[in-house]
Amino acid sequence: MNNLLEKKILLVVCGGISAYKTLEVIRFLKKKGARVKTILTRSAKEFVTPLSVASLSQEKVYDDLFNHENEAEMDHISLSRWADVILVAPATANTISKLSVGLSDDLASTVILASNKDIFLTPAMNVRMWEHPSTKENINKLKNFGYKIIGPEIGDMACGEFGEGKMSEPHEIVKKIESYFANLNQNKNFKALVTAGPTREYIDPVRFITSKSSGKQGFELAKSLSKNGFDTTLISGPTNLEVDKDINFIKVDTAHQMFRETQNSLPVDVAIFSAAVSDFKIREKKEQKIKKGDYINLNLEKNIDILNYVSNHNSLRPKLVIGFAAETNNLKNNAEKKLMEKNCDWVIANDVSNKSIGFDSDFNEVTIFYKNKKIKDEKLTIKKKSEISDEIVERVIGQLN
Repeated sequence: MNNLLEKKILLVVCGGISAYKTLEVIRFLKKKGARVKTILTRSAKEFVTPLSVASLSQEKVYDDLFNHENEAEMDHISLSRWADVILVAPATANTISKLSVGLSDDLASTVILASNKDIFLTPAMNVRMWEHPSTKENINKLKNFGYKIIGPEIGDMACGEFGEGKMSEPHEIVKKIESYFANLNQNKNFKALVTAGPTREYIDPVRFITSKSSGKQGFELAKSLSKNGFDTTLISGPTNLEVDKDINFIKVDTAHQMFRETQNSLPVDVAIFSAAVSDFKIREKKEQKIKKGDYINLNLEKNIDILNYVSNHNSLRPKLVIGFAAETNNLKNNAEKKLMEKNCDWVIANDVSNKSIGFDSDFNEVTIFYKNKKIKDEKLTIKKKSEISDEIVERVIGQLN
């Protein structure tokens, strides 16, 4: 299957000696049936000419943000919307630095900043520039923003030095782009369900009991599944988080509502239960606000265990059921106990007593416990919740395929 056929690639060429390789990139992409539009930065034109690029791409070449003819069509917006992906090659140290701080002083950087598509960077620079702490910091920032990095490679450089910093070869770059679309096409057949956030169990119209949860990890998981091509449903209790438009978002309040919407969302291929569902609910909710007194007795009863229900459903059980365990002590023992009792395929556990990775933090550190003991349990060390999500989804894709 040709995964690049009719795909729209916006190629941004920056000013480095490796710019000449982009002509081969265009040729390979065109051979695979892709459409390629190109933006040349001012310095890129010192290495490749607009004529050579236009001849190979058979498309108009863009280079000037302030061209009155182009900007009448709002090129910095229209190009970013036209593309299926954006490929920056070579991604110079200067370009990487600009993108990491959101600087948009030319057409290339403005288009990238205005884009809502996946962006691939192919770094190319001297080994010392690549190893510089500022470059490493900028690359990490861009990864956190969701940029995808191809390379660089280790080898001989035009400057005569040897080391890491050489731009990946054109066929390798095209192979990565093709693999990206192949995964999207393959994953489109998969349906995913994620639960997130807390639930509320009302005592009276204005008071409730709840479990502490920001919902951030669940929202990031849904986002990662969606951007990897999954048909994704996110069921969430009350949060203040934004949801990507491609995600089917269902907002709930109580555990019973979350259970009902989970039932309605089945069948799916993978279900990830990261919500902090209240274990108990009020036996008899008061219809009117309870007036202040010295004390109040609450009669509680157990809520339905949503994870346990789905894990043990005979006909609608997903291929992969993943539970979360927020622990304050005995993380390994408690997670393994939950894995067995709930009949999950995986349990992902984290230590919420660690304030640097707990509830409202943007960071997390988790351990994945597998039911299949042929797979070794894995610890994903502290990093952004978005990165943790990408690593989890990468393993989900591997399991389903």
